[in-house]
Amino acid sequence: MKLLSLGYQDAAAAAGVKILTGNTANDQGKEAELINTYMSQKVNGIAIAPLNQDSSIAALKKADEKGVKVAVTNISLTNAPFIVGGFTSDNVNIGATTGEAAAQYIKEKLGGKAKIAILAFKGLLPEQSGDRVKGFVDAVKKVNPDVEIVAEQDAWLQDKAVQVAGDILTAHPDVNLVWAANEGGTIGAAMAVKNAGKAGKVVVFGTDASDQLVSMLKADDNILQAITGQDPYNMGYQAMELLIKSLKGEDVSASKGTTKIVNGILLSRADPDGIAKFESDLKAKMGK
Repeated sequence: MKLLSLGYQDAAAAAGVKILTGNTANDQGKEAELINTYMSQKVNGIAIAPLNQDSSIAALKKADEKGVKVAVTNISLTNAPFIVGGFTSDNVNIGATTGEAAAQYIKEKLGGKAKIAILAFKGLLPEQSGDRVKGFVDAVKKVNPDVEIVAEQDAWLQDKAVQVAGDILTAHPDVNLVWAANEGGTIGAAMAVKNAGKAGKVVVFGTDASDQLVSMLKADDNILQAITGQDPYNMGYQAMELLIKSLKGEDVSASKGTTKIVNGILLSRADPDGIAKFESDLKAKMGK
């Protein structure tokens, strides 16, 4: 969310536009309060990552009816024809991007065959988790149809993921690849492999990007192989650019009522230069 906000701010600064920032702290009431506050302050436009398909959109529609232009990020909407446009990630794409990297690894290192365990988060966000799992599995099986998914369990928090992944490795000693659908699951899976003494026998692929995951990608244990993170900075930057264009009276009819997909960013142990560039870019953005 910090990178998303930085994208908003940098695009506004580049256009010489004044920007006010607020944080909803994932609170629906706070979000509605902020929208109402900005309306009372008579802002020209709002760029936002809405919390809810329904209640958020109802509040934003009222803003639009008051003449406030709206651009969205981090959500795909089918019920908001009034927005000037939006930019979001696609969870199938995020899963598939790591899946393509895993597929290549399986083909080159494992002879096209693998026993895979999956850590998901369906109990938390079923649609998002399901999309990521589908993207990953489809991408792997497209290249390696003989792979076998031997276990799939929920474990999205790090401590829980250590336990669940450890139990899976004990119950299925033939597992040689674990993929996790989020950051906590990925960290926990890598730790479980290390704790089980299976570094070199079991590899981990994951989802999301963070300092800790990048450190794991660079670690000598060779456990974590690749992750795919979202690109929140560019989501925010492009949404603000589009909002400003609309406010200037430029033609944004092609994007109106739609959200465009911003592809995830693959970070792979096989591409150390890419990891270094990601770290450098991140430090430059966060240092502002």
